Amino acid sequence: MAFLYKEMGHDAYAFVHEKDGQNLGEITWTLLGDVMVMDHTFTSPSFRGQGNAKKLLDKAAEFAREKGYKMEAVCSFVVTAFNQSNEYDDLKA
Repeated sequence: MAFLYKEMGHDAYAFVHEKDGQNLGEITWTLLGDVMVMDHTFTSPSFRGQGNAKKLLDKAAEFAREKGYKMEAVCSFVVTAFNQSNEYDDLKA
């Protein structure tokens, strides 16, 4: 599964999974200094329950690690993922 990195506007960014022009999933954040404020995760109803939201989060986490950023969980999916696993402990702001 390939994700496109997108600049969404003023300090807003996303990884998006699109196929045939259709948005199948995305994770978005606002960059404040060196903190990615994770504010939204979406997966298409046809893609839910297959781990795609976690794949999006993992891609964002990989990006944060590469850039030396931290992540602040605001989106309920990211909050839950941060609370249920220590996989992202090194990224928590």
